[in-house]
Amino acid sequence: MFYEPRNGHGLPHDPSKAIVAPRPIGWISTLDADGTPNLGPYSFFNMFSSKPFLVWFSSEGPKDSATHAEASGEFVVNLVGRELAEKMNRSAIDAPRGVSEFGYAGLTQAPSRLVKPPRVAEAYAALECKVTDVATPRGLDGVPSSVIVVTGEVVGVHIDDAVLKDGLFDIVAAGNVGRLGYMDYVSVDRTFAMRRPRWGKD
Repeated sequence: MFYEPRNGHGLPHDPSKAIVAPRPIGWISTLDADGTPNLGPYSFFNMFSSKPFLVWFSSEGPKDSATHAEASGEFVVNLVGRELAEKMNRSAIDAPRGVSEFGYAGLTQAPSRLVKPPRVAEAYAALECKVTDVATPRGLDGVPSSVIVVTGEVVGVHIDDAVLKDGLFDIVAAGNVGRLGYMDYVSVDRTFAMRRPRWGKD
């Protein structure tokens, strides 16, 4: 089949999020103006630079994580491992402002080193970030979307020693969870390696 998104797809459900998948989950912790912690998962998340170490997450509308990160200039990205998937999903609830998803999901707050928002103590890794940019992308028609993209530079990295094997981060041991389409998720349970070919050598 072929379809133009502007004209609709004619399927029971939008396939876009299933096609662009798996997507890593940015489990974003922030603080509101009163210092109350907020925690929310975002599947529109990734890194796009290693030097400097830059990550971004995208909020479809002015949700708490985006507004708190923009106001405070800080956020933490917590890794969602398979053991935390259900609690991550629980933290996605549309709780009233001022309610901490840490407590609702049964998670422990751990202090960060270089930013004020706490991290998820149970997460195998966490990235402390300072906001470098907040943008509203436009469509082809030039009209601003309702999407808020928050970019941050990673200034501190926490890694649980339990998932470091021979100096490498063991993604299988961590069981990184990715978002698929519809109601589906995936957890990393195996990896395979391939070397990039070099011109004239392969």
